Amino acid sequence: MSATGTEAAAGGLWSRLSLSQKQVLWAWAFLAVPVLFYTVIRFWPTVQAFYLSATDWNVMRPASYVGFENYRRLWSDPLFWQVFRNTFAYLLLGTPISLLLSFVVAYYLDRVRFMHSFIRALYFLPFLTTAAAMAWVWRWFYQPVPIGVINDILATFGLPQQPFLRSTTQALPAVLAPAIWAGLGFQIIIFLAGLRAIPSTYYEAARIDGLSEGAILRKITIPLLKPTLVFLVVFSSIGFLRIFDQVYNINSNDPGGPLNSTKPLVLMIYQTAFSSYEMGYAAAQTVVLFLILLVISLVQLRIMRDR
Repeated sequence: MSATGTEAAAGGLWSRLSLSQKQVLWAWAFLAVPVLFYTVIRFWPTVQAFYLSATDWNVMRPASYVGFENYRRLWSDPLFWQVFRNTFAYLLLGTPISLLLSFVVAYYLDRVRFMHSFIRALYFLPFLTTAAAMAWVWRWFYQPVPIGVINDILATFGLPQQPFLRSTTQALPAVLAPAIWAGLGFQIIIFLAGLRAIPSTYYEAARIDGLSEGAILRKITIPLLKPTLVFLVVFSSIGFLRIFDQVYNINSNDPGGPLNSTKPLVLMIYQTAFSSYEMGYAAAQTVVLFLILLVISLVQLRIMRDR
């Protein structure tokens, strides 16, 4: 068939399509590029990670299939279980604290009219700060007297100095604090957007009915903020499960220390892959992290939807 005949056949086929069918085809045409991008950049590496997790590969020699040996090694590795507990400590402490703080700030900031934009920008500024710079500032805060700001304040009031990053019990909360502080600005902005989206007529009707501010908060504000809260719970949870920058930079001479008390799963994956060059074992850890993220996100979405 000639080129002219092919074009005519294609034109005839297009003309026989209904408007809705043409819209579907145009939609898929525009979606083809991002779908292809995510397939190549996102989905294919995920499939590769599952394959590599079943191999023994250290970059120096070709990968050899070992089945579930890497997962059996993970199961019997005490370091993995310590890192697993650390990762969930970041999640279970960081998510509720950050959401509570950001909601309280957003709730009262929404009522401020004087210099509102300036104050909002100040809260958002830490979110734009690089993790390395932020980590060095907080590391300076935690130093002993006379360098450390926090210990200097404690000494002023006659309180004992605290080891912070040098303590196996205080190091994780000390790392978690700047991580919460860094993400606070983003969560405040999202909460403010959710609060501004609630129609003011609801509040006016509630005040006419004589509801107190606490009752308005419980019966109107929080229920109508549910979509915003669902988004922030899932987004924040994923962020704390994938925490890396603060841990790696705040204690750069001993990342994840002391004695692995602050090491999260992402840092373990990084060290296994690029320090020990055990790519297959690192891929198995990556698969575990992926499954944890998937399960927790789905459970949270289901719970929040039901409520």
